[in-house]
Amino acid sequence: MHKYVGIVIVNLMNDIDTSIPDDNDGLKGMLLGLSATVQKQQAALEERDRFVEELQTKIQYLQERIRLLLHKRFGTSSEKLSEEQFLLFNDFAEPAEREEEDSDDVVLVKEHKRVKNGRKPLPDSLPRIEVIHDLSDEEKICPHDGTALKKIGQETSEQLGMTPPKFWVTRHIRPKYACPRCEETVKMAPPPPQAIPKSMAGPSLLAHIAVSKYVDALPLNRQSKMLKRSDIHIPRATLAIWMMKCGELVQSLINLMRDELLSGSYTQMDETGLQVLKEPGKLARSKSYLWAQRSGSKEHPLILFHYDPTRSGEVPKRLLEGFSGFLQVDGYTGYNAVCEESSEIRRVGCMAHARRMFDEAVKAQTKKILKKESLASQAMKRFRKLYRIEHEIRDLSPAERKAARQLRSKPRLDKMKEWAEASVSQVPPKSLTGQALRYLLNQWEYLIRYLEDGRLEIDNNMIENTIRPVAVGRRNWLFCDTVRGAEASANLYGLVETAKANGLDPYKYLHFIFTELPKAGTLEEIEKLLPNRCTAEEIDKALV
Repeated sequence: MHKYVGIVIVNLMNDIDTSIPDDNDGLKGMLLGLSATVQKQQAALEERDRFVEELQTKIQYLQERIRLLLHKRFGTSSEKLSEEQFLLFNDFAEPAEREEEDSDDVVLVKEHKRVKNGRKPLPDSLPRIEVIHDLSDEEKICPHDGTALKKIGQETSEQLGMTPPKFWVTRHIRPKYACPRCEETVKMAPPPPQAIPKSMAGPSLLAHIAVSKYVDALPLNRQSKMLKRSDIHIPRATLAIWMMKCGELVQSLINLMRDELLSGSYTQMDETGLQVLKEPGKLARSKSYLWAQRSGSKEHPLILFHYDPTRSGEVPKRLLEGFSGFLQVDGYTGYNAVCEESSEIRRVGCMAHARRMFDEAVKAQTKKILKKESLASQAMKRFRKLYRIEHEIRDLSPAERKAARQLRSKPRLDKMKEWAEASVSQVPPKSLTGQALRYLLNQWEYLIRYLEDGRLEIDNNMIENTIRPVAVGRRNWLFCDTVRGAEASANLYGLVETAKANGLDPYKYLHFIFTELPKAGTLEEIEKLLPNRCTAEEIDKALV
């Protein structure tokens, strides 16, 4: 600032005529000239001050981003913060208001059984091979008096062993019968229905490959190499064709699952990126998307994935055609159109997204120990209390959850809104804390809608957890080669994730499906195979 003042003085001296006029008119003109020069220089100073302020704001924002990126690269990804951590950060201005501590809150903790730490016993269902390590006959004699030792007990320890994957060949033999008299009639039993007709892949092998890719995130080329070690030579391209045909085989199940999901009154949605190399009209490096949907039922949820080359708002409009009820999504504007055009869809926000923005703001701030809490850390404490309530009422009925939220959560949310409105002007708009506060206020109508119905969740975490296996797998297999492969992957992902959500073993379920679905000829038979209607006992009985 002193530098700028010096510049103004120099400029003024240069502009001043050292000769002072003798008449009044000349003096008046000189003063007007000096006044114009001062105003001009003052305007230049103000412009420079604004520019410097903008630069400082940008520097602070970039420093925040750098600290956040470093934390993401080297720090923990957990959003949990201890009480001590809240004292480590401070914002650019003093907090508008601190939340009063609830010293009179009483938290009821349910009785629970403490789980004993240590090694868990091996399953009793595994076969046991006993190896007895006994003393020799000479060692069974007492060294003191020569008396034969008597067995008084034994000590047993167990080790887990395994053999490589076991392969076998099922030979389908169909005897032929002919009439010995006319020599015209020849009969033979029809071939059994197969998941992939005329293929050497049995349902158990198909299930193993699908689970290895869509549950365990093993790319097909890696699976091909693993099979080769067992002297089974199947190229990656063949495995890819098998998975595409399996994805097409289960399309009837996917259609029924979609109809059932849309007939409900509560669904969650999210989307994640996917690269498809051979997509008409798009470059190989461009991004496509998998859109995920999950029904709101906790007992028998349905999970679906849909491939689409775009992330536009037209996609949710197609996927939600005929749906009426609560739609829980994040703040992405692509959902605006379907919510605005349909009066039967009520948008519900995701509190976890709002909390995550404040969490990032906390992690991006400098770790100076200061007396006052930052606005971001104050917000995290408020979110923590809301989530504590949700944890305590998790097992209640929908009606009881709604009553508890109205009694306990609503007053806290009202205070949070007042605090956010008073705090938003205290920080730069482009700072991480400023962005988080504006997101919170802009989404407020949707974020508090979970108070209206006890079936609703406070956030969209269930659908995000559903998408996580896709993100893990994508880091391994990187991309889909064709659109057909992407659509097949979407179907199989939806099937295995729904099976897992309903407590089914994904390998056993796919083995069951690839065996029974080719035989199903009626709608009732296909409906019995849906993952939210099968039981583990029924699957085990069918696979015996």
